[in-house]
Amino acid sequence: MTSGALPANPFVAAGMIEDPRLFVGRKDELHAIASRMKGDQPTSINIVGEKHIGKSSLLHYFVLTWQQRVLHNSSNYVVIYLPLRSVDCQTETGFYEAVAEGLLNHVQGWQQRSLQNCWKTKPLNRQAFSDAVKQWKQQGKLPVLCLDDFESLLKYPDQFDNGFYDNLRSLMDSNALMLVVASRKQLDVYANEHRFVSSFFNIGHTISLNELTTDEAIELSRLPTRSTNGAALSVDEQNHAQQWGDRHPYKLQLAGYYLWEARQQGKDKKWAKQQFEQQLTKAKSASNGQRWQLWLRWLVWDLPLRLGKIPQFIGVTVGDIGNWITGLVMLLLPVLVLVGVLHWNEVWDFVRDKLGIK
Repeated sequence: MTSGALPANPFVAAGMIEDPRLFVGRKDELHAIASRMKGDQPTSINIVGEKHIGKSSLLHYFVLTWQQRVLHNSSNYVVIYLPLRSVDCQTETGFYEAVAEGLLNHVQGWQQRSLQNCWKTKPLNRQAFSDAVKQWKQQGKLPVLCLDDFESLLKYPDQFDNGFYDNLRSLMDSNALMLVVASRKQLDVYANEHRFVSSFFNIGHTISLNELTTDEAIELSRLPTRSTNGAALSVDEQNHAQQWGDRHPYKLQLAGYYLWEARQQGKDKKWAKQQFEQQLTKAKSASNGQRWQLWLRWLVWDLPLRLGKIPQFIGVTVGDIGNWITGLVMLLLPVLVLVGVLHWNEVWDFVRDKLGIK
C-alpha cells in the first residue's frame, strides 16, 4: 500500500493510478477476478477495454489489494503486475526473467529459499519456465500474472509464436498458472488478425471494462486532497467535472485535474474547460494517428504480402519480399485499369504468368 500524504492535486490526468487511496469503483470487476482466482480450478481472464478506460489502474490496484478479497489460504498465491510494454518483455527469455523477478520479489523471506532455486536455470527458456511453474504448483503456490498492454507482444511475432502461447495455455489448463490479461480487443480477435492458431487466445473468461456507474463517477469527482479534510473540488466544480467527463474515467480525471488547477492559478472555469478540451483533442489525435499507422501497414505490407502468397497454393515457393512485390503489383493493376493506363487483357496476362497458368 502507498503511504504518506495524498498529492495536492489528486486527479491523475494521464497514466496509471498508483496510489490505491485514489482508486474508485470497479467493485464488480475486482470481485470477478478474485472469485475466479479462488476456485478449485483457477480461471484466467481477459480484461478488455478501450484506451484510457482504466485497465492498467484496475490490474495494479488488484495486485495491491487482492489479499483483502482472498482472505483464506492467501499464502497459496503470488500475484504480480507486469507491463508488457517494458523493454524486458520484448523477447521470450526476457518475459520469463521478468516474471521470475516479479514472483520472487513477492515471496516472503522465509519461503524464498525453497521457491527460488527452480528459477535459477540459465537461460530461463520455455522449458525451464514451464518446469519452474510446475514445481511451484507442487509446493502449493499459484502464480497469478496480471499482464498489461498485451498488444506489445504482438509486435514481436518471431519471439512470441504459437509455441509460446501454447505453453502458457498448457500451464493454465493444468491449474499451475493464472493470467489476467488486459487488452483493447478480445484475444480471439487478435488471433484472427495475426493468424495465431493457439488455443491460448480462447481464454477462459472475458470482462469488458466500460464507463463508471453514476455513483462511481460522483465518487471520483469527490476525491480528497492532502490540504483539506474533504473533497479537493467544491460542489460546483464537482458538478462541472461530472458534466464534462460524463462517466468516462479518463475524462473525469482530466476535468477534475484542470478544475483544481484553475482554482490554484486564479483562473476561471472557462480556462479549465479550454484546457480540458485541448488535452482531450490531443489524446484523440494520438489515438487516430496510431490507427492510421496500423491501417497503412496493413495496406502497404500485410495485404500485398497475403496476395503475393497466392502462387504458393499451386506449388510455387517464393520469399516474403517476392510475395510482397507480386502482391503489391496485383493490388495496383486494377487501379491502373480504372485510370486507363492498362487494359484488362494485359492484367489477365500478367496474372496468368505469375500463377503459371498456360
